Amino acid sequence: MARLVYYSSGSGNTRRFVDRLGLPAIRIAGEIRVSEPYVLLTPSYSDGEGRGAVAKPVIRFLNDPENRALIRGVIASGNLNFGEHFALAGKIIAAKCKVPLLYSFELAGTDDDVARVKQGLDTFWTRHSTAP
Repeated sequence: MARLVYYSSGSGNTRRFVDRLGLPAIRIAGEIRVSEPYVLLTPSYSDGEGRGAVAKPVIRFLNDPENRALIRGVIASGNLNFGEHFALAGKIIAAKCKVPLLYSFELAGTDDDVARVKQGLDTFWTRHSTAP
């Protein structure tokens, strides 16, 4: 079964969003290794200059070649107050890992965000499971 892998900081916004999705998910906490394709869901951070956008635990997770090989897409949360740096972690990860940025949402997301992500992931995994 396709999975979500996510990182959530002390604010818990990302965890709350994942809980509302109701889909199988693994939280990045300590050293973990995945064994099947996944979509990464991550918050974004910014100092206003775009530095520090990707959380260090996410960087460590993706620096493992086996984990990095199985990423298929990324979903990012952020704060619209960061302007052009909104959801920057997702943009950075998508570019470095050569996977699509599937969706971006603010803070813990809205009910519409949850519905769109659930539908989008269903379509995404259906398309990828039938690809040659």
